[in-house]
Amino acid sequence: MTEQTKIPLPGTPLPGAGDKKTASSVERALQGFDLSRMGGIAAPLPPEQQRRVVMREVTIEPAAAHAPVSEEAARAPVAVAPAQPVIAARPVRFPEMRHPVDRAHLREAGMIVPEGSVTALLEEFRIVKRQLLLQAGQLRGSLGAAAQRVLVCSPLPGEGKTWTSTNLALAIAAEKESEVVLVDADFAKPSILSTLGLPGGTGLMDALSDPAIDVADCVVGTDIPGLWVLPAGNATTSDTEYLASSRTRAVLDRLTEGAPHRMVIFDSPPALAASPAAELAKYVGQALVVARADRTGQSALEDAIALLAGCPNIQLLLNAVQFSPSGRRFGSYYGYTE
Repeated sequence: MTEQTKIPLPGTPLPGAGDKKTASSVERALQGFDLSRMGGIAAPLPPEQQRRVVMREVTIEPAAAHAPVSEEAARAPVAVAPAQPVIAARPVRFPEMRHPVDRAHLREAGMIVPEGSVTALLEEFRIVKRQLLLQAGQLRGSLGAAAQRVLVCSPLPGEGKTWTSTNLALAIAAEKESEVVLVDADFAKPSILSTLGLPGGTGLMDALSDPAIDVADCVVGTDIPGLWVLPAGNATTSDTEYLASSRTRAVLDRLTEGAPHRMVIFDSPPALAASPAAELAKYVGQALVVARADRTGQSALEDAIALLAGCPNIQLLLNAVQFSPSGRRFGSYYGYTE
């Protein structure tokens, strides 16, 4: 058992320390454990010899992570590269010349007449365009520029696909924050220019077959605000092959470059009568299949939809309907019941 009397009490003089000196805890530890033989306790340097440490945020490359840094380099200001501004793409420019649309011909053909009064037909296409524009906005995040493109097609000739695509384009052009390019993609039997009374010229097929032609230069301006027309161009014996080439996507993207509120409507040939419709379906976000209620058979409709399977969203528009089970007649509120 340890003799407790040999442990010096706090405040008592240590042996050899003298009667007038009282040992501190550090001094007792020095004498008890003889720390002086271990090199003693390091004393702080004088203030004039102390090195000032500057803390800063720096990025060290892996290869130089352990390289010594001089005092001058540590004190040098760190250069920070300025953030690069995000520059939005400039909208593609179409020719400035505007051509008048034959409104008398539109009226005779029973189509929407710009600046005209509200009719049952206009109300019907307002409903159609609203659904297409809403869907385009939802698809933009996943499909990009393709979400702004709509293919109007039919299973067989004579079902009203050109009539529908033209009216749809006229309805979208009336939007306050949108515009539309109506593309005549029926290369064998183009009819959009004659329907609107516009002059001919180079068009989509010319831009696809000749890399030197900018498709934006082929677009025809109209006197209807927000409405542009792209002719079909000169037909070739390889229309489908040009549409299947890698150049097609770049040409179509050019039409909406820098213009997120611009829609592109394609008036394509009938799906069961010509092959371009199936190829164009791969580049659009929506396809609108026009079928006549009194003519189109179910098998023809199913075959057409199967050919357009490259499009992720296919919708049906029933044309020439004479009877509505709900009794709905758009336009009657405004005094029109035609």
